[in-house]
Amino acid sequence: MPQRVATFRQSDLKRALRAAKSAGIDIERVEIDPLNGKIVIIAKGATAGSETALDTWLANAHTRSS
Repeated sequence: MPQRVATFRQSDLKRALRAAKSAGIDIERVEIDPLNGKIVIIAKGATAGSETALDTWLANAHTRSS
């Protein structure tokens, strides 16, 4: 079976973690998809479906009506 080419490098992960920490994000966990190299950083206290400031702004009729 042929070897697969690495989809991400350790330096990619280090760069993403360093950027999150410098942005003030407390990291709870990191997920890496080995098939496509996608790196997902989950912040502490983040919940699925939690509303962001942008979601609130958009919900308050700041969208174009068609």
